[in-house]
Amino acid sequence: MPLVGFLGGQELLIIALVLLVLFGGTRIPSLMRGMGQGIREFRKELRGSEADDEETKKK
Repeated sequence: MPLVGFLGGQELLIIALVLLVLFGGTRIPSLMRGMGQGIREFRKELRGSEADDEETKKK
């Protein structure tokens, strides 16, 4: 079962407030930026490995 199905609006708001208190307003954007860059790199590597797999199948 998806975890989001158990969380409602109030729970998500409480989690967001706790994160804001723990990390501060200035650090959260840099954390999200780093996470986004990591996801982009991961997807790029997946696409690269799929292209490599197709090339080896053609040979």
